[in-house]
Amino acid sequence: MADFLIKRADLREGTWTDMKPGPLAPGAARLKVEAFALTANNVTYATFGEAMGYWNFFPAADPAYGRVPVWGFATVTESNADGVAAGARVYGYLPISESFDVTPVRVGKESFMDGAANRQGLAPIYNTYIFTAADPGYDAKLEAQQMLFRPLFTTGFMIDDCLMEAGENVPETVVISSASSKTALALAHCLKQRGGVDAVGLTSPGNKAYVEGLGLYARVETYDAADRLHARGLTAYVDFLGRPTLTADVHNALKDRLVRSLVIGVTDWEGNRAPIALPDPQPEFFFVPTYAADRAKALGPDVLNARLGKAMRSFYAASAGYLTPQTAKGKDAIASAWLDTLDAKVPPSKGLVLSF
Repeated sequence: MADFLIKRADLREGTWTDMKPGPLAPGAARLKVEAFALTANNVTYATFGEAMGYWNFFPAADPAYGRVPVWGFATVTESNADGVAAGARVYGYLPISESFDVTPVRVGKESFMDGAANRQGLAPIYNTYIFTAADPGYDAKLEAQQMLFRPLFTTGFMIDDCLMEAGENVPETVVISSASSKTALALAHCLKQRGGVDAVGLTSPGNKAYVEGLGLYARVETYDAADRLHARGLTAYVDFLGRPTLTADVHNALKDRLVRSLVIGVTDWEGNRAPIALPDPQPEFFFVPTYAADRAKALGPDVLNARLGKAMRSFYAASAGYLTPQTAKGKDAIASAWLDTLDAKVPPSKGLVLSF
């Protein structure tokens, strides 16, 4: 079994190991990884692997290394778990490995959860495996879009909900850093569908033309213009870049207009993240599983899931205008794709879908 490990202290140091799987434990199921997406979101998982527990989902035998979680499809090849049959296909959180074992609990028609000891206390949204045969959001023609966008769109949808539905001081403008990133596109799409709010994208000079061409943003600015930023009415800042100097420029430029500042990810994972003193409002870390659980309690899970599903299907259909899935296969291709993603060499118009 091929297994891709990343050195925790140096995310560029990846290595492949080959290990023969042992006998399947009672109550366990073995899943073969079919395909998965690789995006800047996975770099965030590695960057916050220690602080947010992402390394704990698929621990490596050597604690100096970790298995970066990805989202994709897998097939059950062997099962000792009731209700999880060999041949069943699932969508969920996977390691970059040819196969892996889970301990299914809470098995239902639609899904099961991995009840393995190392996954206790971790967010249920990451521990759930959805049977494609019973998934209302599944479309065989849109598998690549599901792998690339489903978790990222969920994040964008929840940010939109948090800013526009569940909070006070509803903004008239939302400034979004790393505006070409997939989660930023999801958020901008939700805001455009909502109407009545301006999305302002911040991006690098090299990506400015691409972001402007999407038609999702009312205005696009480069990072070097952030200290002169202006906005209409009450404004929120949503930060996917994770660069404190940029956050300081945005806060100081918008002053009293700024009512929310949300930190989501770190596409600038190698930058200096030493905090800088900022005027209020202070940045809030937005953790999707916690927010989604709170909203499910407030609205009811069926209502929230219906809203999310409807919005997600709309986005999948529109996403063909935002990027083209790019497939690659094999260990060398996977290792190269990881380095390209770390170094931001994947054009924003492409989405990597990988397989063994």
